[in-house]
Amino acid sequence: MPDRGAILVLNAGSSSLKMALVEGGETGLSGQVDGIGGAARVRIGGAARPAAIADHAAAVDALLNGLEACGVALADLRAAAHRIVHGGARLTAPVRLTEDALAELARNAHLAPLHTPHALAAIQAVAQRAPDLRQCASFDTGFHATQPELATRYALPDAPETAGLRRWGFHGLSYAALVDGFEGVTGRPLPRRLLACHLGNGASLCAILEGRSVATTMGYDPLSGLTMGTRAGEIDAGAVLALADRLGVDGAREMLGKKSGLKALGGQSDMRALLASESPAARFAIAHFTYWAARAAGSMIAAMEGLDAIAFTGGIGEHAAPIRAGILDRLAWTGASYEPALNEAAAPVIGDGAILAAIIPAAEEARIAGEAARLLQG
Repeated sequence: MPDRGAILVLNAGSSSLKMALVEGGETGLSGQVDGIGGAARVRIGGAARPAAIADHAAAVDALLNGLEACGVALADLRAAAHRIVHGGARLTAPVRLTEDALAELARNAHLAPLHTPHALAAIQAVAQRAPDLRQCASFDTGFHATQPELATRYALPDAPETAGLRRWGFHGLSYAALVDGFEGVTGRPLPRRLLACHLGNGASLCAILEGRSVATTMGYDPLSGLTMGTRAGEIDAGAVLALADRLGVDGAREMLGKKSGLKALGGQSDMRALLASESPAARFAIAHFTYWAARAAGSMIAAMEGLDAIAFTGGIGEHAAPIRAGILDRLAWTGASYEPALNEAAAPVIGDGAILAAIIPAAEEARIAGEAARLLQG
């Protein structure tokens, strides 16, 4: 396989598959398959079109066919690099996808049952289509492997029944990319104590001390932490048990993951639509989102024993000025502030007071491709 050329980055979700070509740190052609197993749609570069896509293997074929139709030969790709949600305790750094690594992923599939099996299917489909193409993986949980046990252990008995029940943390590739890009975007060195806010349909905060994760709001599962698009976020364990009694485990999982959050409070999960609405429910959903983000920020600040800067990333973090303002207003007690005009313009630095406030564009694909490139270089 070539030692130069684009790296194909693949990100398998529960019913979607995203892809992007990255070369020299720049993201080029991208595409996506949504609605896998149902009313699927395929987009490569331009408009989406309906398609019959039964599973993630078929989604890989659709995207690779689309690349070839755009003049991208699989033989010219340098590698395929996959975003894997959960690497478990052993897979905390990027890896070449050898038989041993794949076996370890399969052993840990129960930790991310809505994602890892689909990622493994995509890896296998790529291998069948292009058996000589080297494949690598990066892990969303890996960035949080630096957290101390005080931050990750639940106060549960050390017993076989509790194996794997700990705070893992997610959005790690986004946070790693934020750390990588902070100085280039802001023109300032990476601060010692950085509160990073990944805000999107899935949302979390991370306390980054000297470039390393020391605490995050998500725990065992991406359901926990902040109010999210369709996820409940922080909820008492007793309430979860009550839901499981009333709805069954599967019903409780469905409610907590797909019917809660902004969708439950405001009637829809799209923050843009909520911000455009004047309904009391939409106003409440927005206030709930910013209140719990600011409240959780206090916990992250305590973990770092102070605060030097706040950085926003993700779809909401980068594009929703009222949300940034609402969170920063609630954190004014820390010394955080912002210039309204700079916030509305989504400037790289929106506040330059005692606490720096910045917006760092998400760059997960470039981070994943960069990790794969370093692996291939040895």
